Amino acid sequence: MSHACILIIEDDTCILNNTAELLQLEGYTVMTASDGKIGMEKILHSPPDLIICDLLMPKMDGLTLLETLGKHPKLKKIPFIFSSAKSEKTDIEKGLAFGADDYLVKPFGLDELLKSIKKCLSTKGVAEK
Repeated sequence: MSHACILIIEDDTCILNNTAELLQLEGYTVMTASDGKIGMEKILHSPPDLIICDLLMPKMDGLTLLETLGKHPKLKKIPFIFSSAKSEKTDIEKGLAFGADDYLVKPFGLDELLKSIKKCLSTKGVAEK
């Protein structure tokens, strides 16, 4: 079972809590944040092994957060997955162009999420503990 630490940044409380619970049941350690600003504070305080971040949020959106992480040599190596209801090809391309490792369109299934997490952790060389 994995003990990788995943930070979920999502302003929809229902999605945030459900995703956190599902990942905890899969054996992941989960931290949560309700917007990008809080997420950034948590990342600086205790960098996670992977970040799942909503694109559109108050205070700091996902693109701004990813851009901010990119300015930190160590933090920009953290695997980053966007989750968004924005499903246009241009939105997905923009998210990936900003440096995200993957882009999941909401609503996504648990299998799709776990597959993305495993792929991103192994691609970035984060060993599943």
